[in-house]
Amino acid sequence: MISYNTALALLGTSLLGASAGAVGQFAVLRGRALAGDALAHASLPGLCLAFWFVGERNLPSMLFGAFLSGVIGILIIAALRRWTRVKEDAAIGIVLSVFFGFGMVLVRLIQNRVEGGNKAGLSTYILGSTAGIIAQDVYLIAGLAVASLVSILLIYKEFKLVVFDAGFGHAQGWPVFRLDLWLMSLVAVTVVIGLPAVGVVMIAALLIIPAAAARFWSNRLGVVVVLSSLFGGAIGLIGTTLSAHFDKLPTGPVIVLVGAALFVISMLFAPRRGLLAAAAAQTRFRRELKEQTLLGVLLHMLEPDPAADRALSEPDILARKPFRPAELRRLLGRLIHRGYLRPLASGSYALTPRGLARSLEIARTGFVASEAR
Repeated sequence: MISYNTALALLGTSLLGASAGAVGQFAVLRGRALAGDALAHASLPGLCLAFWFVGERNLPSMLFGAFLSGVIGILIIAALRRWTRVKEDAAIGIVLSVFFGFGMVLVRLIQNRVEGGNKAGLSTYILGSTAGIIAQDVYLIAGLAVASLVSILLIYKEFKLVVFDAGFGHAQGWPVFRLDLWLMSLVAVTVVIGLPAVGVVMIAALLIIPAAAARFWSNRLGVVVVLSSLFGGAIGLIGTTLSAHFDKLPTGPVIVLVGAALFVISMLFAPRRGLLAAAAAQTRFRRELKEQTLLGVLLHMLEPDPAADRALSEPDILARKPFRPAELRRLLGRLIHRGYLRPLASGSYALTPRGLARSLEIARTGFVASEAR
């Protein structure tokens, strides 16, 4: 049986994953995925300072401090990008490393100098842990996650415009800057509420991995967003379950590893955009191209009267087109199976009316997609 505390943790991380997946999809499409990583690392100093000033582990206060610190980090990145010659990737790297380093120093200072610092569990915010989360914390995380999902539903069409054609939206008078700011605010909220469960280091993966995995399954935004949310919820649920079942396994890394497994499965086995499906499609294309090339050769051999019922032998075909003999026999067998050729008693072949029509179509239009089987 699942204990009450474990059930609360599963609920919180599932909703967190669902929210992170949906928000992350828009962030990835908008090119803001790494900004979420920088925001996560930049939130650690605010988390520590909030604990220092409050004097106890109060999750709402600490998450608010993390939110402010993360926003400051994002503003610094924007300022460096706009008013200096530092490029965005370098600005993200600077803010990420400096804020995270400052946060680690604060963690050590609090543990050494502040009464109760060693019991604050600040180190768990680095890799994430659900062991110390109480019911009120889970309610707060779940409430913010649900609010993020509802927000996405309410302004879905506006987000769609921003991520795909912000220039057109601006020309049409849409508040693109405010929508972009709202999207980054949702990213910030998702990052902050994910700190207790996933941690500073891993929360960006929860934003990016479900979104990247969902892209393999569809090219429609609505479907991809729903899949990303479902994947995020499943990752949170399975990762937390494994972390609770096996002692001393940090929640954040386990959730990320589950997400990595889902990503690999999607990358390999997605029916249309997965690697295996793409390889199969490429193989079918090459085979179809060879078949159509052979039909073109056969039609050329029948000129000037393609309708004549003439025998076509393998040696004559090989003299026109240097197929490998074994490959030619396979191609001839496929054309017979599809009704384009018929074998003759002499060991030769003749085009059927269907094969003649197909050959003429190929000669007239070039490569033609395979007919439905």
